[in-house]
Amino acid sequence: MRSAQRDAVAALYRPSCLPLLGFAVSLLLGLAERERAKQIKLSALECLRVLLLQGECQEHRWLREEQAQRCGDLFASFLPGVSLALSRIIAGDVKQGHGVTVSAIRLFYQVVVSVMADEQLARVPKQKEKPPVEQSRITELIVHRGPEWSKSTSEKLSLLLRKIVELSSVHSHWRVRLELVELVHHLLSNCRLSLVDSFTHLLKALVGLVNDENSEVQSRCNEVLQGIAEQQVIAQNRALADVLSENLHSLATALPRLMNSQDDAGKFSTLSLLLGYLKLLGPKINIVLNSVSHLHRLSKALMQVLELDVTDVKIVEDRHCVGGYDPSGSVQHGVQKGRSQRKYFRFFTEEKIFQLLQQVCRVLGYYGNIYLLVDHFMGLYCESAVYRKQAAMVLNELIVGAAGVGVDVLQEREVSLSMDDLKGSVTSILEEYTDQTNWYLVTSIDTEEISHEQLSVPRSGLAALPGAACSSILPSPDPHVTTRTMNSNVWQLCIQLEGVSCFAAVLGREFRLLLLSALYPVLEKAGDKTLLISETAQGTLVDICEACGYDSVQSLINENSDYLVNGISLNLRQVAHQPHAAQVLSTMLRHSDASLLPLVEDVIQDVLSALDLSYSDQASTFLGVLHSLMAALVQWFGPSCSKEHQQRQAAEGQSRTLSQTQQEITSQEMERFFLDYVKQKQIAEGNLSDSGDEEADEVPSLAKPEPSNSDAEGETPLPSHAQLAKDVMERCIHLLSDRNLRVRLKVLDVLELCVTVLHPHGNHLLPMAHRVWPALVTRLISDDPLAVLRAFKVLCTLAQKCGDFLRQRFSKDVLPKMTSSLLSQAAASARAGPVYNHTLAFKLQLAVLQGLGSLCEKLDMGESDLNKVADACLVYLSAKQPMKLQEAAQSVFRHLMRVDPDSTWLFLTEVCCPHPYKAPHTSLHPVKLRGMGRQRDEFTDNILLLLEELQQQERAGAQRAPPP
Repeated sequence: MRSAQRDAVAALYRPSCLPLLGFAVSLLLGLAERERAKQIKLSALECLRVLLLQGECQEHRWLREEQAQRCGDLFASFLPGVSLALSRIIAGDVKQGHGVTVSAIRLFYQVVVSVMADEQLARVPKQKEKPPVEQSRITELIVHRGPEWSKSTSEKLSLLLRKIVELSSVHSHWRVRLELVELVHHLLSNCRLSLVDSFTHLLKALVGLVNDENSEVQSRCNEVLQGIAEQQVIAQNRALADVLSENLHSLATALPRLMNSQDDAGKFSTLSLLLGYLKLLGPKINIVLNSVSHLHRLSKALMQVLELDVTDVKIVEDRHCVGGYDPSGSVQHGVQKGRSQRKYFRFFTEEKIFQLLQQVCRVLGYYGNIYLLVDHFMGLYCESAVYRKQAAMVLNELIVGAAGVGVDVLQEREVSLSMDDLKGSVTSILEEYTDQTNWYLVTSIDTEEISHEQLSVPRSGLAALPGAACSSILPSPDPHVTTRTMNSNVWQLCIQLEGVSCFAAVLGREFRLLLLSALYPVLEKAGDKTLLISETAQGTLVDICEACGYDSVQSLINENSDYLVNGISLNLRQVAHQPHAAQVLSTMLRHSDASLLPLVEDVIQDVLSALDLSYSDQASTFLGVLHSLMAALVQWFGPSCSKEHQQRQAAEGQSRTLSQTQQEITSQEMERFFLDYVKQKQIAEGNLSDSGDEEADEVPSLAKPEPSNSDAEGETPLPSHAQLAKDVMERCIHLLSDRNLRVRLKVLDVLELCVTVLHPHGNHLLPMAHRVWPALVTRLISDDPLAVLRAFKVLCTLAQKCGDFLRQRFSKDVLPKMTSSLLSQAAASARAGPVYNHTLAFKLQLAVLQGLGSLCEKLDMGESDLNKVADACLVYLSAKQPMKLQEAAQSVFRHLMRVDPDSTWLFLTEVCCPHPYKAPHTSLHPVKLRGMGRQRDEFTDNILLLLEELQQQERAGAQRAPPP
């Protein structure tokens, strides 16, 4: 064939040679199908390809239009036998090798195209030509490719193509799958009218291979799909669009069943097919969406496939400490921009399947009627709580797709969505998300939170007018709320918060117009105690900042603080119905800077007034706000105030030294010194009968925000932040005796921060410390161990800030109880096992031992008190005690060494003396210590360690001392 002249080849393809051609084709097909040798199979298929004029040799591509038409008529006679034989070869044993399969697929579509091409069939006359009499027998073998024959052949080829597609699309070798893509490409390009019945299988194969594991198959598949979209094959052919629509309907109907029965690979393939159908439909997708049946099937399929797994208990268990302060004014610590929470679905586990579903929703939003889609899925959102989370996910992705963000399509849409249309859809969804029934859900079994959520709360912001909550009170939720329900509520809120992030991203700076209704609710959830909700809300704040052009969350809050503060102030007036206003204020304080303080100062006073009026049932809520306030004040003003205070003390010390060197002390100054000393001693002893008026001047009433200036000395008024700390400390004094343990714990935390803020203002801190002392002592000696632990921490802070002002009080009221408690607990800890380290008793012992030494040093305790401390801590130097308690006891003795090294040395050597001491002269009595000559015991190691450190300390001091 390759060596023959063109005239000889042309003579072979005349009707008279049809029997010869038939014999050759049959012979070659028989060899290709039944021969076991792989090379013979390949040679037979290659020879058959050349015989049917489909070879690669350019010399044989000589057919003109009329010659190709005649060859098509000839080859139509062979089409049934050739197609059947080739389909059997394609479905043959894999042992034949992928090369045989590839060659058979290539020959199959080449033969089909040469016979069934639309261009050739269009030129076939309706009636068969009458042959000459001498050729009548031969011409009867020639097939007339009329409409009836074309339809019948198309139906039979459809069966074969379905078989070929099913086998080849899952073939293990990528070249077979690549050749299948070429088959689809050639048939769709040349036989789009004649083989319309086969398009279901062809498109399914093409779409299913878009996400093939082989990059070459993926690339070629995408090229073919792109070509189909650019040529508008689907858009210009209503029959193909109808086929795709029916395929989509069938797939959507079967999707829940397939997702429930297939493995993740099968689910990925099924969803790839769904996505491919939508991409191929492109702008024609509204044909599907305008059909009630199609839209209903598709939406319900998405609702079932996107069902979340809400059985994880950790979702509810993970709690967020809302009292913490973020010094940077940003929430990006631990929160990555644009990253949503990892979700766990009921019907699949792989993230790539969820990404496919996201693309499905985005393609729907990109091509579809956004108003129709939003309205339909909002109906599902409101229809049942079962669909609410899934519908919210779909709505979020629809908006992203409608904006053209992150969507992969084959062709551009006909008309882009305007910003006004997009904003209108976002506004309607946002209103539904932040509605009281969908925003304030029970997410914890915490009695405080449940009591809050049981109350209907209208949308916050400027729209939250007083009295609005009374108009529609929802029924209280089921008191027996299950973990599954709470998990479901947590995920619903997270998805809605992610939706706000999506809306901000697609609207950009236009979202600033919606901050009035969106920012306040997001700040509420940023202060939520459920970790998942608070993290998601903080991520939403970051996304809003980037979308709206704010530098940071701090800038976002400060520039919108006017309406936020107004909303908080209005809601605090009806705190029983507006319990979330405190969370908003806490979040604002945690993520802003000192410039916010003047704006919220009046609101803080409203909080204090509301606390005074409703401390019995709302104390815990308001204390959370006050803790955030005090933590912020410590961050904003603590270091600077301490620095100024130290500078002021240093300046006073320098001036004192200078005055002493320049002039002698006068009698009046000495008299004033002793009078001040007597006055301070009386205050320390609690005898304030003669100074009541002065205290009244120093501690203003609650109704006066500014301190009185009526002192004889004319002291400067307190700064606003210190005055706030003083006002908060006033409330803490009254709430320290609250019957609720949780309230007492929060009060102690707030009290510690108040002391830190007031530290630079000693004239105000000391009277307040005097007032708080009785209630604090009660917490220290007769309260729950948790409260004792927290109260001791407050005591350590007070001692650090107030110094020897507390010495006599501590020695008289606290130290005896503390030392007796340590002694009584020592026996239990000495014989306890490793589990004891996790008990509350151990933590209390450890905290007391770790803080007792510094207390003694700060308060400059007397010798008798130091001896009590040493006696109580000695038993914890035993090797039988837990190692952490031994180390804590060592720290106590190290502090005692700094206070009174000689007494400490004598105390330790009375227990264990490592070597004897000789008198320097014989006339002196011999040195006798009780620790001399004792055998090694449980205290030896720790005492020897402490004595060695003490000796090193003395040597270092001797080296630093100046020569006499």
